[in-house]
Amino acid sequence: MTKILFIALSNIGDCILTLPVLDLLIEEYPGAEFSVICGPRAKEVFENNTFVKKIIIYDKKGSMREKINFIAKLRGEKYDSAADLRHTVLPFLIGVKRISRLFSPPKDIRHMRDRHLSKMQNAECRMRNAVRHFFQENKSTNNKEYGEYVLVAPGARSHLKRWNSESFAKVCDKISEALGLNVVLVGGNDDKAITDEIISRMHRTAVNLAGFTSISDLAFLVKGAKLIVTCDSACLHLASYLNMSIIAIFGPTDENKYGPWSDNYVVVKREIFCRPCEKAQCKFGTVDCMKLIKPEDVLRQTEKILEQKPETRTSNPEKEFKRILIVRTDRIGDVVLSTPVVKVLRDNFNNAYIAMMVSPATKELVIGNPYLDEVIVYDKDKEHKGALSSFKFARSLRKKKFDLAIILHSTNRVNMIAYLAGIKERIGYSRRLGFLLTKNIPYVKYKGEKHEIEYNLDLLRFLNIKVDNTHLFIPKDEWSEKWADDIFKSYGINDPKEKIIAFHPSASCASRMWPIERFAEVAQGLIKKYNARIIIVSGLHDIALSEKLESLISCPVINLGGKTTLTQLASILRRSTLMISNDSGPVHIAVGCNLPVVVLFGRSQVGLSPARWGPIGASDIVLHKKTGCVVCLAHDCKNDFACLKSIEVGDVLAAVDGIFKLC
Repeated sequence: MTKILFIALSNIGDCILTLPVLDLLIEEYPGAEFSVICGPRAKEVFENNTFVKKIIIYDKKGSMREKINFIAKLRGEKYDSAADLRHTVLPFLIGVKRISRLFSPPKDIRHMRDRHLSKMQNAECRMRNAVRHFFQENKSTNNKEYGEYVLVAPGARSHLKRWNSESFAKVCDKISEALGLNVVLVGGNDDKAITDEIISRMHRTAVNLAGFTSISDLAFLVKGAKLIVTCDSACLHLASYLNMSIIAIFGPTDENKYGPWSDNYVVVKREIFCRPCEKAQCKFGTVDCMKLIKPEDVLRQTEKILEQKPETRTSNPEKEFKRILIVRTDRIGDVVLSTPVVKVLRDNFNNAYIAMMVSPATKELVIGNPYLDEVIVYDKDKEHKGALSSFKFARSLRKKKFDLAIILHSTNRVNMIAYLAGIKERIGYSRRLGFLLTKNIPYVKYKGEKHEIEYNLDLLRFLNIKVDNTHLFIPKDEWSEKWADDIFKSYGINDPKEKIIAFHPSASCASRMWPIERFAEVAQGLIKKYNARIIIVSGLHDIALSEKLESLISCPVINLGGKTTLTQLASILRRSTLMISNDSGPVHIAVGCNLPVVVLFGRSQVGLSPARWGPIGASDIVLHKKTGCVVCLAHDCKNDFACLKSIEVGDVLAAVDGIFKLC
């Protein structure tokens, strides 16, 4: 009988990566007697297997005498050959020929499973039909009692490879609540603390088996799961070996070497500039490569993989961009209308590091966006005013190593900054130093042929990215939500059927502002007809205007003019029934909060008209009357703003009636 010595690795995960080689040997040498050398931790991998005759534990910490005795004992076994995956001199010392190659595999073979297989001739071809000889049965474990379940393995030997328990808890809750699947947590004795913490943070129930399963028990549980969610751990390789569906969360380690290798998997990671470092300690002490991965990233892939659509993309972009900078440094409405770009990029580049560069006035609108990893503030009026400050800002961007900049609103400054920051691909509209961009799109926005959202998304289409999202997104701020609740309570607003109507009488230019007296007449009419509660909102620069409107309304109103941040404004709008506003940024915040709006538009010039800047909600109404102007002179209007004044109070009241009938 042929006797073969299989020299495996020390750790459990590493040993599982060698199992495909052992499977091939079992197929190639039927009837052979196999002995396995492995470390103490990996012994369980080979136990209770009919193909492994003997398991030999090698203690690398043993004395020299013990090692000499170990070699002598192996010589006495008189093995015919050895498959050495450690590249040791042991086969030579015990006097057997090698089955595997002596030299290391080529560098272009990166994954450790493939590197092990490359030591066997024609292994890749034969592996397609290889039989998996390990973990076939385990009658001691009953996984039917858990119903349909997702197996979650949050542990890892290195703390750097562990995702935080709070995020795992959110994912487990969503799997249980939204997908209707049970959650089973697994791990070794060292993982009990993290699984206990996850359970304590969850709102739903889960089964916690950490510390209660052997490797064979775990394998049986893996085979019964619909999906395995895991960090870089032994469970990942076990699930890969058993060819299960996997979501693998990766941080400092290289998924090209140690990632999943089943037929159906997704790697969730965040491409920060320093990963994969493959170090035992984080150089910066932040471990951002794990911290920046959000529960939403994992949940998106969970839904896709359960639908058998892992990493489904809406398109085939030109390149696999890893670090993307979105630039939009103008006003409130412009930034809100850019949020669909963020979502489309995240859908197409799930693992990319995506940042957005905005002005200080608009940062609140994107901080907290789950599709962004960073918000970068560029303050052209103060901190970064002047050429030298802008140059220093560009130098700081260079350190972040972005490989794509999407400049949604081209200006001389931002085009220059993107160029000086060394961003390889810079795409934007051809205006204002457009020659500094690597991809120029002709500037046609002034024609007003489509909505601003579509102009923004055209930059992605230019990169061959299919667009399937035009929804605006306004993140919720927990503190602002509580603040809004307190405001409503303080004014006795607690009836969900009560009509709460927000009035925004201001705008950035006089050519956009309907007469304040007419706003007051509309408010009076709505109070009389619907017993509506009126909330006045505006920015800090328009407090006097808000106070004037309040003084013109005979009934009590809630005047929050100049008293809200942008997130507080969003929280107020989420609790309102309707908004009436001039053409302004808060209109788009309202749309992003799913609040119906009535918008008063004056200007008719194509690039300034509702066709480009109007609200996009299904129930929204734009009031806009043409008065014959060909070119809008804005605040220098020579026609006494006839376009705005042609809108009557009755028009607004009729629009509100129409929305209330639909809603």
